[in-house]
Amino acid sequence: MSASQSPIPLDNTMGASLIGVICASVLYGVSCVQTWYYFNHYRNDVWYIKSLVGAVWLFDTTHQILISHTVYYYIVTNYGNPNSLGHLVWSILLEVLFNGFIGLLVQGFLALRVWRLSNENIPLTVTVVALVLAEFASSVAFTVKSMRLQTWGELGQLKGLSITVNIVGVVADILIAGALFFFLHRSRTGFKKSDTMISRLILFTVSTGFLTTICAVASLVSILVWGHTLIYVAFYFGIGRLYSNSVLATLNARKSIRGLGEEDTDELSFSLQSFSKSGSKPMTSSRPTNLSIKIDTMQDYESRDSRQQEPESAATDGSFH
Repeated sequence: MSASQSPIPLDNTMGASLIGVICASVLYGVSCVQTWYYFNHYRNDVWYIKSLVGAVWLFDTTHQILISHTVYYYIVTNYGNPNSLGHLVWSILLEVLFNGFIGLLVQGFLALRVWRLSNENIPLTVTVVALVLAEFASSVAFTVKSMRLQTWGELGQLKGLSITVNIVGVVADILIAGALFFFLHRSRTGFKKSDTMISRLILFTVSTGFLTTICAVASLVSILVWGHTLIYVAFYFGIGRLYSNSVLATLNARKSIRGLGEEDTDELSFSLQSFSKSGSKPMTSSRPTNLSIKIDTMQDYESRDSRQQEPESAATDGSFH
């Protein structure tokens, strides 16, 4: 979370918090619809994907309740009571922890995709995981320390820690999005439909990573430039909602994205047979992993369909082995 630097005139800047809650509420409504859609269309998913969706929705709901309580406390409960504006309400401090939980789950899920798409690149994966854990640890530390404080002025003591949370989050998002973009782009097979599927995955990766990064940067800049206001919360309140919607959108798009790649399965199989008979190499040495990635993906689809289970493409659990 982001902390203020000095006593905050809440009577002048609580409007920013209200805007943040309204925007977060809209995004929460979208995530609820996406969660409902997921459990109605992907009932045969493996248990850990279902658990991920359930946990993200639960933390999302808790976070929405907390930030709504914060604004209600200052604007409604203590309306006309200016003395209460200088004191911290517990809900705005505790919401940091649940935003951290959402980030941990979603970024951890994306780290698993990086691990699989990179052919189990240990240095890269360790770096990503370290950043994800550092961001979560910073959120926990901020929550624990801030719960002991009483006023907004005292919260300024945690300025360094709040900035750290935002910076680490930005770096982690950029690294994850960049890694996924690189490995997905390298996985192109040369077949039109398959490349269209991969392009769609790249679009999802870049767009979702871009939105969360922009929101975190805006929150960070707001602290540094307008640290005496609550403008930063208009951005920070929405970060967790963007995380949850990004992972839900990716999971719910699996069938449509998979369909793009399955259309050229026959073309790929014919080409492989031709390569086998002629003894020619199907791919150049500059892209040695592309063919194996596509083959494994197709085999994964076929084996899962034969068991009447939902397929898990790289858009979901990073099944590009």
